[in-house]
Amino acid sequence: MGLTKQYLRYVSSAVFGVIGSQKANIAYVTLRGGEKARHVAVAACEHVFIWDVRKGEKVLILKGIKHEVTYLCPAPDGNHIAVGYEDGAVRIFNLLSGESNVSFNGHKTAVTAMGYDALGARLVTGSRDTDVIVWDVINECGLFRLKGHKDSITQALFLENHNLLVTSSKDSFVKWWDLDTQHCFKTLVGHRSEVWGMVLLDQESRLLTGSADSELRAWDINYLSQEKDEGEPKEKKVKSLLDDDDEAEDEAMDESPDDRILSCKSAGSILREARDRVVSMTMDSKACILACHGNEAVLELFKVLSAKDVEKAMGRKQKKATKKAAKLREDTDQEVPEPVVQKTLGDEITRLTKIRASSKIRWVDSVWCTGGELKVALLLQNNTVETYSLKLSDHKATPRATPTPVATKTSRLTLAGHRTDARTLAFSSDNMAVLSASGDTVKVWNRSTLQVVRTMECDYALCSLFVPGDRQIILGTKSGKLQLFDLASGGLMENVAAHEGALWSLALSPDQRGIVTGGADKTVRFWDFELVKGEESEQKRLTVKHTRTLQLGEDVLCVKISPNQRLLAVALLDSTVKVFYMDTLKFFLSLYGHKLPVLCLDISHDSTLIITGSADRNVKIWGLDFGDCHRSLFAHDDSVMFLQFVPKTHLFFTAGKDKKIKQWDADKFVLIQTLEGHHREVWTLAVSPSGDYLVSSSHDKSLRLWDRTREPIILDEEREIEREAEFEESIAKEGEPVVPGETEGEVAPAAKKTVETVKAAERIMEALELYRSESRKLEEHKYACENAGKQLPLPNPNPILVAFGNVSPSRYVLDVIKKVRSSELEVSLLVLPFPYVPELLTLFNSYLQGNLEVELVCRCLFFLLRIHFGQITSNQMMLSVIDQLKGNTISKIREIRDVLGFNSAALQFLQRELESKEEVMFFADASGRLDEKRKKRRRRERVILTIV
Repeated sequence: MGLTKQYLRYVSSAVFGVIGSQKANIAYVTLRGGEKARHVAVAACEHVFIWDVRKGEKVLILKGIKHEVTYLCPAPDGNHIAVGYEDGAVRIFNLLSGESNVSFNGHKTAVTAMGYDALGARLVTGSRDTDVIVWDVINECGLFRLKGHKDSITQALFLENHNLLVTSSKDSFVKWWDLDTQHCFKTLVGHRSEVWGMVLLDQESRLLTGSADSELRAWDINYLSQEKDEGEPKEKKVKSLLDDDDEAEDEAMDESPDDRILSCKSAGSILREARDRVVSMTMDSKACILACHGNEAVLELFKVLSAKDVEKAMGRKQKKATKKAAKLREDTDQEVPEPVVQKTLGDEITRLTKIRASSKIRWVDSVWCTGGELKVALLLQNNTVETYSLKLSDHKATPRATPTPVATKTSRLTLAGHRTDARTLAFSSDNMAVLSASGDTVKVWNRSTLQVVRTMECDYALCSLFVPGDRQIILGTKSGKLQLFDLASGGLMENVAAHEGALWSLALSPDQRGIVTGGADKTVRFWDFELVKGEESEQKRLTVKHTRTLQLGEDVLCVKISPNQRLLAVALLDSTVKVFYMDTLKFFLSLYGHKLPVLCLDISHDSTLIITGSADRNVKIWGLDFGDCHRSLFAHDDSVMFLQFVPKTHLFFTAGKDKKIKQWDADKFVLIQTLEGHHREVWTLAVSPSGDYLVSSSHDKSLRLWDRTREPIILDEEREIEREAEFEESIAKEGEPVVPGETEGEVAPAAKKTVETVKAAERIMEALELYRSESRKLEEHKYACENAGKQLPLPNPNPILVAFGNVSPSRYVLDVIKKVRSSELEVSLLVLPFPYVPELLTLFNSYLQGNLEVELVCRCLFFLLRIHFGQITSNQMMLSVIDQLKGNTISKIREIRDVLGFNSAALQFLQRELESKEEVMFFADASGRLDEKRKKRRRRERVILTIV
């Protein structure tokens, strides 16, 4: 059946207007070995934007797929960044290419915390689903899942020297995990409310936590295994071996099981100036400066003093106390004991300074630069990024010598976005300019480049339009004023008090000679454009002249003039739409049927249809001839905020508070397509005069541009795609597959069942079925040859094998397994039914004998043996296969280990040879020597300057 009506698809082409989303943190990154502290990474809905803070430009976009970004974590190597998403996925991007080759799926809900180890080989992630997962970045697979917390994870940190992990959560607990045995060995219960952040100080010997009060609590960490090895005398060790067993057992009973690895005791607390909860805490790379803030606009900085500086400060305190005691002894002629000054937490962590931002702070990051300069980046709650610089001299590190440093604001990213939500949008007549207005500014954007052309300050804007000619714009404000701006100069031309209440709606008359406005003062006012001479110059300027007023009984929410200039439609607060004759303003029709107020309406180009969108979530299509309701559509799951016809068609778009934009056919009353992309309520949209572009604004601070493509939409296929998407979501929400023999405990497999893992398992099953059928064909051919007594022609191979280059069936199975993502391999094999496993083990044996993908085969083999151990060992038919696998696996792994050892030894030998020949040190040694040379050169220069 042929297509009776063709619909064209709209696709998202760009996201702009958002500088940094509030859900995810801000992080300093280095691009291509460039300058430090020049680029910051921030989330922008589902994407990640890399900004050059010096130029104020966007230099790189790391594109996401669908879900919002919730956490950013740069890798130690500086070339990668891990991005956590709302659906629990984690993707690792390469900052050089901007592409993502590694992705992990393990969490069920949003990722709330991430951290790399020192080498960047392991990544720990915490989520709102209370689980903590450790991932192997190099092997691209999950190591294990740690369960124990009862609420969202707020922070996760590696303790590198002892292979431990510490996590904090909103359940008020801090847990310590042994990564060797994968269990929680200690729980810190010293907090009365949520633990919102924590940092490690003094080479992992102190923990600082921030909670819901104004205290930063410090905890001293003592590693008992190290203490016993270093501090216990040898005689005591020998004696303990000769002691009775009863005494040893008593000592073991006295020792708490939590304290066998480390002990964590309270070391006091530091008071913050802010009284609200800690929102975020961060340390610089040197662990010298602690940055902390609450819900206000003040960032507090604390300095962690080194051991030498603490000793000097304590020495000065001791001298001061001794002088005071001596003076007291002389004045009173009494014996005063020698004072002993006790070291407190305030002596080790001192208040440095505070930075007051222009708005409330949401996230912070800091980094050390050359010359003792600290750079601080702030992501504010009003869609702004600010950076500050503090000069900190290393040789003046003691509290006595250091003056309070003053933070200098170095940059502020504000131009590329509004401070508040954009509540009105408009297109110019040539489709090239887009107007967006918010609570304080109006911006005009170039549609092709998405760059800001003009930014002008205004009142709280509710509606807007381009004046014919596109040289001026008009805004309707919440205070009831009409504001006229000139785009050439960027100045306010006129400010007209149009209504006594909010001016909710503004419409251009079809003859383009005037406008009509509707406001909360229950009036509709008509205005004509006029050119008048300016007071200072003779050049004429545009103004508006009030001509007529229509008084109504309720607040006016929306007004529209029919294109034939015959009718005026007015939406009122009483949930009705009144239609009047344009020339006489006499009443014509009353459209009633909505249960809640009509928030938006539009009239078709031929003046035959009027559509109304209401807070009752319905859209009604009416005829303007008799006011009859053609159809009522349940359009959105929340209020319909805006709707508009595509020019010269009966297709229209609706925007709702359910985060969706939908396109409908007003003739056939069908849903054409749903545009999903916004992550908060959609406030408004605008369709270009050509109908090729659509721009929308949302509460997530973003503006989205949608382009009309040449791809046709077939409605039946669209409904089928929607049903498939729902089915895939239901698969992802199903329970995790149960591993035989494993009980519910603290540790679980890292990966989770997803649509991709199910599809991968299906592909493996299909490949095994093809292998079976081809093997059966070969057996039948062999049997036929024996019966015929001669060689018969081989049967035609499967077309799939021919498409892959005439590969053998066994090789095809291996290729299918290789194409499964490394992070999804285990779960795909777990979903695989057991009847396929014996055949797979036989194939693994042939792969090992042929020396094909030994590492991958061993990984799959060990996993299948672990989860199907009982069924495999009870099967007598598989004993010979298992015996062969045992021998082949051991021999092949030994070969690979020998090759790796040989190559490693050869590389070390070559390194030593090059160093001895060229007298060059590699890697860390070379950089260390370079720093020493620079320091010596600076000392020589200072000496020369002093002599001069």
